[in-house]
Amino acid sequence: MQYLVRLFPEITIKSKPVRSQMTRQLADNLKKIFARHNCKVSVQTQWDNLRINFDDESLEDQVVDIMLHTPGISNFTRIQEYVFTDLHDIYEKTAASWGHRLADKTFVVRCKRVGKHTFSSTEVGQYVGGGLNQNFPNGGVNLSKPEQTIRIEVRHDKLFVIEDRHEGLGGFPLGSQDAVMSLISGGFDSAVSSYMTMARGLKTHYVFFNLGGSDHELGVKEVAYYLWDKFGSSHKVKFITINFEEVVEEILSKVSNSQMGVVLKRMFMRAASEAARIHKIEALVTGEAIAQVSSQTLFNLSIIDKVTDTLVLRPLVTSNKGDIINIARKIGTEDFSASMPEYCGVISVKPTTHARQHKIDEEEAKFDYTVLDRALQNARVSSIEKLADNKRNSEQEGPAVELLAELPSNSIVVDIRHPDEEEISPLDINNTIVKIPFYKLHKEVEKLDSEQHYLLYCAKGVMSRLHAQHLRDTGLKNIDVFRPESR
Repeated sequence: MQYLVRLFPEITIKSKPVRSQMTRQLADNLKKIFARHNCKVSVQTQWDNLRINFDDESLEDQVVDIMLHTPGISNFTRIQEYVFTDLHDIYEKTAASWGHRLADKTFVVRCKRVGKHTFSSTEVGQYVGGGLNQNFPNGGVNLSKPEQTIRIEVRHDKLFVIEDRHEGLGGFPLGSQDAVMSLISGGFDSAVSSYMTMARGLKTHYVFFNLGGSDHELGVKEVAYYLWDKFGSSHKVKFITINFEEVVEEILSKVSNSQMGVVLKRMFMRAASEAARIHKIEALVTGEAIAQVSSQTLFNLSIIDKVTDTLVLRPLVTSNKGDIINIARKIGTEDFSASMPEYCGVISVKPTTHARQHKIDEEEAKFDYTVLDRALQNARVSSIEKLADNKRNSEQEGPAVELLAELPSNSIVVDIRHPDEEEISPLDINNTIVKIPFYKLHKEVEKLDSEQHYLLYCAKGVMSRLHAQHLRDTGLKNIDVFRPESR
């Protein structure tokens, strides 16, 4: 099978060296992702497009899904390539792909032509369209508002019949721009803002401030891993956890109630800026939008930003909450964010919406900065693809999870993948399967039989291991992971 990948239009207007570099970057990204998913796919770089070829038709859904979620692609089309002899040969080859697909539909044939021929593009469209109209059931030709547009390209002695078309993410290839660090909480805003920077070609690392909840950390790791796996797995990125429990305690005990929210955000910025400096990252990313909450007024954002010289990007700064949620739904993070455990340890009764620098300075003068230094010194840095291998706190550590390649006959497999992923690649095993998406697992786990042995399953084994270990740490003894060796 062959797909033609069109570059994002902003790439095509770049200078020749920049365009070539971005085209190579996109090709390299696709090669890495296809290899990661064990897809035997050829990626060929051309001046104005990429050619994707593979022989195994069973890979098509997976290949299409990867291209749909790879930044830098404007659109891609499935094509059939032929050598043709004349107009009638063009018609016959087009009819083989499209004739049976026109029942009850109005249609039009559009042709692009490159090279010297005895016919024009218009004549190709008229000849092929007329033949289809006469020889196959259809709703008739409609030149202005057809239900189906048949696109073909004639390039010298080659005919390309376009069978299917998909719109891509657009943006620039990941890695073609500098790296940023996203302050991720797992909510709608930080997940969407992270996606937006990735879609613009920015390699996006993550920093998470744990305010006191292991469930929250688990949830945030899931969101970050999902975003990386779906949109950015061509590049390795870091997930940094900074324990902020002591910082919160210091704020609660020493800072005036109305100023706590702004002071906490400034502490976030101080810590994130230092983490970015250590890891040589040029900018920070937040999910803040003007006036969404009290700390996000213009006055407060200005005061918050003054604590750092690091560039702060806010992709959602003028977005409405409904629009943010719609994007979250589109990219697949809505269910994560809607079920995200929250820790609300710093809530002001009457938070300031008009912070004053001198007042904030007075409050922060009471703060013991050795607490912040200690939090930074104890930061945990992980490669995002290895989140499930993180060393757990020995005080919380329960029985270790087993990874089983073979299924015991009496065990039940719990498929925790997102329903969309499960639909693309159904699990084919003889054992009983229970489908509980990851974002419902901790609510549904009480319904499971405590005497039964369950094996959690996901495509790459990361989320299943995170969840299984978390459930074991909470006292459940009958949870392990199904990890087939062949995957």
